[in-house]
Order: sequence, then C-alpha cells, then structure tokens
Amino acid sequence: MALPPPDPQFVLRGTSAAVHTLHFSCGGPEPDIPLLFSGSENGLIHVWNLKTHRVDTALDGHGRKSVYCVETMGDKDRLLSQGRDQRICLWDLAEGRTSVTDSVFTEHVGFCRCSLLKVAQGRWLMAMAARSLEEVQILELPSKTSVCTLKPEVGAKLGMPMCLKLWQLSCGSQPVLLAGYEDGSVVLWNVSTGKALSRLICHQEPVMSLDFDSEKAKGISGSSEKVLSIWSLNEQQNLQVYKTHQLVNAGISDVTIRPDKKILATAGWDHRIRIFGWKKLKPLAVLDYHTATVHCVSFSDHSSPRHRLLAAGSRDQRISVWSIYAQT
Repeated sequence: MALPPPDPQFVLRGTSAAVHTLHFSCGGPEPDIPLLFSGSENGLIHVWNLKTHRVDTALDGHGRKSVYCVETMGDKDRLLSQGRDQRICLWDLAEGRTSVTDSVFTEHVGFCRCSLLKVAQGRWLMAMAARSLEEVQILELPSKTSVCTLKPEVGAKLGMPMCLKLWQLSCGSQPVLLAGYEDGSVVLWNVSTGKALSRLICHQEPVMSLDFDSEKAKGISGSSEKVLSIWSLNEQQNLQVYKTHQLVNAGISDVTIRPDKKILATAGWDHRIRIFGWKKLKPLAVLDYHTATVHCVSFSDHSSPRHRLLAAGSRDQRISVWSIYAQT
C-alpha cells in the first residue's frame, strides 16, 4: 500500500501577500545559515532564516509592485530581483546592507521571469522579455551590455515569451536559450548568432513554465491545460515531443527539476504540488496543503542530499517547506 503523503516540515507565514517566487541559498559551507528568498505580490522580498523559520530581512525595491523572480548571483550576498514595476534590481546584501546597487528597466508588461547563466567568474548572461512583445533580449551582467535580441521570423506569430531558460552544455560551450511562448510553442535559440535552431508546438495554450535537463537533453513544460509535455533535443538540435502526461486538473504555474535530476515538482492551480520521478515521469506524490493556487516551487541546493528541501509559495500567503524523497 502506498504511504500517505507527508505534511510540510514547516510553514512560513508573514508575507502578508501572495507568494510568487522562491529561491534557496543553502549550499554554503558551515556555519553558513541556509536561507530562502521569497518575492511577494506586495513588492517585498523576504529573506527567511531556515534555522529559526523567521524573516531575517525584508527588502523593498520594487515600489510595492509584485516581485515574480528572485535569484542569487554566486553567493547569497548578491541578489537579483524582478518586479511588475518593469525593473530588474541587483542587490548587495553583504554585512547587513539592503541596498539596490543597479537596475535594468525592462519595459516589458508580462510575467515572464528572466533567466540567469554564469559564463565566467563575475560574469553572467541574463535573458529577459523585451519591450517589443515577441522579442527576448540578452544582456551581459554586471556591465548591462546588450549581447543580442532574439526576434521570431516574420509571420511566426509566437506571441509573448512566457518563460525562459538559459543553459550551456559545459562551461565555455555556446550558450543557448529555451523560450516558451504564448502560442504554446517552445523555441531553442542560439544566443551567439541570434537564430532559432528549432521550434516545437508542445501545448494548445501558453507555456507557463519550463525546465531543462542538459545532461539528458530532455525538458518539461506546463501550461494552463491538463497536460505536462516532455520533449527532447536530438544531436541535430531539433526539439521533439518525447511523451505527454495527462493531469487530473488543469493549470500548471511552475515546474522544476531537482538538481540531482531524480524528481521534479509542479505547482498547480488546483492548490496542489505534484511530485514525479524524472526518468519515466512516474507520479510519486500529491502534496495537498495550500488553500489557493500554488504559484511557485523550488528545490534547495543543500550539498548533502539528506538536508534537501522543497518549498512552495501560494496565493494563500503561505510558504510550505517539505522534506520529500531526500534519501533517493
């Protein structure tokens, strides 16, 4: 008989608003305190101490407009955040500072989260939806130099970019971008040439979220419909549908593969978090705690597998934190 799904290990309350994004920073050496960053609809970023389960710091840099992306850059003192104020902010949190050191004005009105890729020590590429509705802009950070603008071919009618994932096969190899669009397609872009390498229609509805496993050359995407789409990338750089999985209820806000590539989690409009084995997409657990849409899911980057956590943020203003399949 299958074991009943567990309860959250703990729940974080106090954001006073819907939680739209989560990001862990737990991989530091002892005595580094593991942290969880959350971005909320009220424009605040909370830095949660995972030992005390309390907020260490609240950051306010987006004019009380919803924050929907938070990422650390190399270490937990350098932070990037993106908000509905059309700004991407860079923060310096060292020695207790809470200051925005730089920002990029995106002029984009959608909810497309930017994507970061470290390309050298202190150098990053950032992909973001651009002012022109169908375009994606690639910048280098911290210089903010424009690398390229990715424009669909004339007449392609992809609609707005909805989700982005920058990646490279190995350090030093050419960076590529996977972008999910409003028309339900996923496009693979060569960042160096600015050309589309492959396009695959995965969904009938806009692609809400995607993740990619560069080791297996396999990715997954979710949309507002009742299907998860798994697709692969062949050696000719062509995307092809690998398999699809029918869900009980429609609507996936977020999908993320755990760093060890063993399991993945989805955030559902039906208030539930679903866990799957990544190899065969076998359903493993349904985590039923939240009372409203789950907007985001994130796995911790603990160096030790047994400490690994999964966090989910919801419209119900709570963050549930789970210890699940930590031993596999």
